[in-house]
Amino acid sequence: MEMKMKQKINLELRNRAPEEVTELVLDNCHSVNGEIEGLNDTFKELEFLSMVNVALTSLAGLPSLSKLRKLELSDNIISGGLEVLAEKCPNLTYLNLSGNKIKDLSTVEALQNLKSLKSLDLFNCEITNLQDYRESIFELLQQITYLDGFDQEDNEAPDSEEEEEDEEDDDEEDEDEEEDEAGPPGGYEEEEEDEDEAASDLEGEEEEVGLSYLMKEEIQDDDDDDDYVEEGGDEEEEEEEESVQGEKRKRDIEDEGEEEDD
Repeated sequence: MEMKMKQKINLELRNRAPEEVTELVLDNCHSVNGEIEGLNDTFKELEFLSMVNVALTSLAGLPSLSKLRKLELSDNIISGGLEVLAEKCPNLTYLNLSGNKIKDLSTVEALQNLKSLKSLDLFNCEITNLQDYRESIFELLQQITYLDGFDQEDNEAPDSEEEEEDEEDDDEEDEDEEEDEAGPPGGYEEEEEDEDEAASDLEGEEEEVGLSYLMKEEIQDDDDDDDYVEEGGDEEEEEEEESVQGEKRKRDIEDEGEEEDD
C-alpha cells in the first residue's frame, strides 16, 4: 500500500519543525484526489520540493513558498492550472513538468509571470510534438535559458551540483576581490612595520659594533706604531750623544798633544 502524502511529510520531517526544512522529497507517495495535502505556509524556508509520481492532477493546494527555487513535478497528471505557481512560488528558477498532460502553448503561457525562471523541462508532454516547439517556447517564455536541458544554441545545461559549485566559486571570488580592494587589516600592516623597524635596528647595532671593532683595531695599531717610533728615537738619541762625546774626547786629546809640543 502506497504511503499517503501526509505520512510521507511527517516521515521526512525527522522530528524537525517545518520552518527548519529547506529540502523536501515526497516522490512516489499517494496524493488524495490528485491534490497536494499536508503542506502549508509553515514550510517558509523550503528551497527544493520534489513530488515526482504522486498522481497529482492539480496544484491548487500548493502553499505559499516564497523561497522555493526548484520544483520537481514530473510523471504526474497535471494538465493546467500553472498560474498558481507565479502566485505561490514567485522565485522559482527551475521547474520540471516532464511526463505530464500538457498539450498546448496556452497552458505554458501562464509561466510568463515566473520572472526568475531559467530552466523548464517538458519532456514526454504532448506539447513537445508541436511544430517549432522549441522556438515557440523560447519566444513565449523569454526569461528562460534552458528548455529540456539545452539552451537555444543546443548547449547542455550544467547539472545542479556544477551550478552550486559555480555559485560558491563566484562567492569566493567576490570575497577575494573585496579583500583585495579593502587591503589587509591594519593590524597586519602595523606588525610588518614593527618587524621592519626591529630588523633595521638590529642591522644598525651590528654596523655600530662592527665599526667600533674596526676603530679599536686601528687605534691599537697606531699605538703600536707610536711605541715603535719612540723606541727607535731613543736609540738614535743615544747614538748621537755617544758620537758627540767621542768627538769631544778626541779634541781634548789633540789639545793636550799640542801643549806638550810647546
